Amino acid sequence: IGGGFAGLCVARDLKNHYLVTIVDAKEFFEYTPGVLRAYVKPKHLDALTFTLCPVIEGRMGCKFIWGEVKHLDGEDRIATIKPMFSEKRQTIDFDFCIIAAGCNFGVFHKWGESLWFPTIHEEARPEGSWAHLDERFLEGRRRHVLEEYHKLHDLNQRKASVLIVGAGFIGVEWATEIDHFFPDITLTIIDALPRALGPLPDSAAEYCSEYMSAVGIKEFYDCKYDAKNPEFWKRIGLPNGADVEYVCIGVKASNYFMPTETLSEKGPGGGGWILMDMTLAVKTREGKVWSKDEKGYPRIWAIGDCNYACVEGPGKPDDWPIPPIPKISYPGEEEAIIAMKNLEKVDKIVFHGQKTDKFGNPLELATMHWPWGAGMFATSLGPHDACFVLAANHEKGSGYMVNWWIPAALQKEIIESTKINECKNGCIGILIWHFVHHTPVNLWGKGPWIP
Repeated sequence: IGGGFAGLCVARDLKNHYLVTIVDAKEFFEYTPGVLRAYVKPKHLDALTFTLCPVIEGRMGCKFIWGEVKHLDGEDRIATIKPMFSEKRQTIDFDFCIIAAGCNFGVFHKWGESLWFPTIHEEARPEGSWAHLDERFLEGRRRHVLEEYHKLHDLNQRKASVLIVGAGFIGVEWATEIDHFFPDITLTIIDALPRALGPLPDSAAEYCSEYMSAVGIKEFYDCKYDAKNPEFWKRIGLPNGADVEYVCIGVKASNYFMPTETLSEKGPGGGGWILMDMTLAVKTREGKVWSKDEKGYPRIWAIGDCNYACVEGPGKPDDWPIPPIPKISYPGEEEAIIAMKNLEKVDKIVFHGQKTDKFGNPLELATMHWPWGAGMFATSLGPHDACFVLAANHEKGSGYMVNWWIPAALQKEIIESTKINECKNGCIGILIWHFVHHTPVNLWGKGPWIP
């Protein structure tokens, strides 16, 4: 379920041995980390997107269903889907299911609406801010990007003021993109934390803050967003308010098809994240495997941004079996590999009667770990500057800024183009990225030395 980074990773690895079907509510793939650039440079959207059907069915040899999953039945292993061009719902049975449905970013909106991800759910569209556009179509997404571009163009001509709430990755990148392409807009960025880019090391945060200060972006930290309070606006130097506000904080779950018993009661955006155990199998709030077969093995796994992103335990989050993992593409693909290995092991045990691997070791499901690559962050500062952080982990302020300025901007461009090529099932992207998640030996991180 889901044709993003993790879903396509699953299809690439399983297509030769399984009948793989991908269901997605939109017709296209979008490279989310680069979408900010598209709003200020609309032609860039073409480089970030491609239609899914030709890739999934033509290049991969899998099946693609353009439709929205409305309900997932774990006991009978049946998915209820509403295809895009049908008023009636269909049911599809399966042996195994991997949920890679992603999430939304608008933490204050009922449906998580934001610029950074298209509005694709049937019930969400009528209540959205751009209901006249259908972003399940690539052309609808393109029209939305063009509308926002013209809005920014008009703000630039008026020399308007814009407030950006949240100085995390999205907020900092959005502020610097607007500043570069629309220099007459007056920009202010605020955050409730003491500095920008809270999770990153001081060196990276200071580098980004120095850049924003140099280009005239006003920064206010230890500042809580309170739009209804006149004192808030006076404090940030906008006594009459801002012409436009962009909220760039948090994430929000969109797992509307899952039973309540499988969703968290807390977490970012008010909860609703799919609960998983150490093997990434979906579990209930009571801690039991949700969809298990007659032999007690799981059949459904949740990976990437849709899951709870941690496994709780005693003590502080840093001491949990799986501390909170950032909701970015790298951990999603890492989780995809582990979920697929567990799927293959369950297949061998249940359907083939195998009990040991080729070396005589008992077949046991692998457990998830905090992936070392979850600590790699590339933050753009407009098209010609950036910084790259390596080796960050779940401890605040960890990691090292190892690349910056033009070389880091070029590095991010290379990552973007090659990852999109890999998602298209292109040979260049696969050659570059395959062994990132299929390494025979782990030299860093908390995973096993030999996976």
